[in-house]
Parts: sequence; structure tokens; C-alpha cells
Amino acid sequence: MPYGPGISPPLKGIKILDMTRVLAGPTATMLLADLGADVIKVEEVTRGDDTRAWNPPSAPTLPTAPKETSHLPPESAYFLAVNRNKRSITVNFKEPEGLEILHKLVKQSDVLVENFVTGKLASMGLGWETCHELNPRLIYASITGYGQTGPYKGAAGYDVIVEAEAGLMHITGEPDGPPCKVGVAATDIATGLYAHGAIMAALLSRQQTGKGVWIDCNLFETQIAGLANIASNYLVAGKEASRHGTAHPSIVPYQVFPCRDGFLMIGAGNNKQFKTLAEKILKNPTLATDPRFSTNDARVANRTELVKIISEALMEEDREHWLQQFKGLGVPFGPINNIQQTFEHPQAIARQVTVEVEHGRSGKLKLVAPAVAYNGQKMPVRLPPPWLSEHTTEVMEELGYSREEISRLRSRAII
Repeated sequence: MPYGPGISPPLKGIKILDMTRVLAGPTATMLLADLGADVIKVEEVTRGDDTRAWNPPSAPTLPTAPKETSHLPPESAYFLAVNRNKRSITVNFKEPEGLEILHKLVKQSDVLVENFVTGKLASMGLGWETCHELNPRLIYASITGYGQTGPYKGAAGYDVIVEAEAGLMHITGEPDGPPCKVGVAATDIATGLYAHGAIMAALLSRQQTGKGVWIDCNLFETQIAGLANIASNYLVAGKEASRHGTAHPSIVPYQVFPCRDGFLMIGAGNNKQFKTLAEKILKNPTLATDPRFSTNDARVANRTELVKIISEALMEEDREHWLQQFKGLGVPFGPINNIQQTFEHPQAIARQVTVEVEHGRSGKLKLVAPAVAYNGQKMPVRLPPPWLSEHTTEVMEELGYSREEISRLRSRAII
């Protein structure tokens, strides 16, 4: 898909070494790739990114797939989700010749993003100090579980563990149920977003200083920052948090309600919205004047009674009836959609939230499209997610290696 009139990829000409696996790091580098950066994904020679093997589900493998990929497993849906617009190379940098290849790439790169355990890459000749000496303009972004310092600096980072350890599970789930994880790896994704923003800021800073920086980004602090008002409630007022399911601790009604054939999310965030809900939607104007419910403070104090009244009223009709009643009245609402309904949503269709790409092993694939637009046009998917080592020869030739040298390195499993 070409860029539209007047659209220039913001990061065109920026080269990024992606030495990350799983989700947080690949998310950050994919967002940079979406903006036009040349992202080279550096993978282990035999198996690559761990998520390549996270099947099922996976994309089909065509009979016409390149013969050199016949030994590879199907492309997992998980890997495909966070690796569009990247090139893949394989390098065994435990070997001196492999490390030499990475050092050459470092010298030519603008950004290196890694998510190894703290200190691991330094012990292998690819730490910040070494890379900074090779290329003083390099921006070096480390994404770890707990950061570069502190007693947990050597611990591996896993989204679900940090969700538990940094408070998110404590506030997620129904009040009378056990702690619950979020439906996707929210901490990983948020960390990728934090890293992406930090890298973009570092690129701007380098324009002024000419120098690279070392970015220390981690899941633990990202998740604590993501506690938002819950963290502030504790720090400012010493208020411990609890689980509220879909409800809000400080606003009522602001939660999921059942109707006859499904569920609705209703968010009446102020007295005017609640009055509209009572009078025009529920057809029960006395709710808005009842002293128990006339102000938000009163509604919070009498939450159980009000939720019961609203739930009983909504159960009298099906979901479509209520969706029509809410339209155009200014009360925030929405259906609880499954994933199929999400992608069939009129707004999703209008905004073209999916894109179809041609994958060399799997044929036509649908992917989620980049989520931002410039001058009314989204950044395109220039490259489908790569198969393992798809671009090794191409990148090696760009580094000046001959076909004979590439063949020799490949025979020794260096690349």
C-alpha cells in the first residue's frame, strides 16, 4: 500500500535493530516500523522469536511456499500480530563472527531495542557501553521486567507475574471473586507504548545534542504508573483499593448491566446524564429526584439498591431495544461485543481497522492495521510479518558481505 499524497513516513531513513521477543519489545518496534523505520528483527538461528512457536492458532502454509522455509512451523497468529513492517535476520552472536555482524549493524543503526535479562547482552559484547562506543549516536532501549537497578533487576519479566505483583490483579475481577488477569497482556502492551514514546523523544533529543541515550523501561514501573487514580487514591489518602468488577468505585451507575439477551455498559458520569437515563431511557423520572440517587455521592452510598433497580428494568427488554433508546441522548453506553462483533462494528469498518497483506508462506492474511492516521491516511503495512531469516541475505549484502561469505556463514549456523 503506497503512502498517500502529502504523506511522508515520519521515521523514513531511521534504522532500528530489534533484539526483542514475545510482546512488549516487538510492540514498540512495530509501532516504529509503522511510522516508516527500517526495523531489522534479529532472531536466534534455529527457532527465532519464542512466539513463532505459540500455536495454535496459526496461518495456513501454502504448497507454493518457498522451499527454504519447508522446515519452519506454521506462522503463529501471535507472532503475526506484532511483527508487521519488519525484516528478519538470524545471527548467532555467541560466536565471534556473529558478534562482528551485530557490531557492524550497530554502527549503522539509529536505535537498538533489546529485552534480555539485565546485564546479559553486556556479558556478550552488546551492552550499552560497548554499543555506545561503537556508535555514540545510538539510542539503546532496554526493556526488562524490573529495571536496570534494584534487588529484582536480574528477574525475568512476565506480564502475568507483574500484573499480580504490581497491583493490577488486585483490582481486577468481581468483588466476591478471586483476583483476575486482564484478557490480553495489558502490561506488556503498555510497556511497549512507553518504550515507543521514549524512543521517539530520544530521536528528537539527538537532533539537538547529536548523542544517543540509554533508555531503561520495564514492566514493573509501567504497571505501577498504569494504576493511575487507584495509585493516587492510595498515595494521597491512604485508601486501599478493592475489586469492583466492571463498576467504578467513585461513579454510579458506571458498569455493565444485563438485559434480556446480553449485556450493556452504561456510564452515567454526572447528574445530568443520570437524569436523562432515568427520565428518557428507563422512563422512571422519580429516580432522578429520589434523595437516595439525586447526587453521585448518594448514588455511591446506595449503589446496591440503584443497580438492582436498573438491572430489573433492563431485563424487561432485549439489547437492541435498549441500544435504540440510548442513541443520541448523551449518556455514554455500549454493547458488550464479542471479537466477531468488534470487527463487524460499523465504526471499525469505516475506519478500516484491518488490512490484508500478501504473505510469502501463507498467502493473503488479515492483520490489525496501524491505529493512527496522518493527514487522514493511516501508515501502510509495507511488509507482512517476516518468516524466520527471510531477509538475512538481503541485510548481509547491505553490510558488504559477498554471496560466498553468506553461504559459508550459513553452513556454520552463524546466520
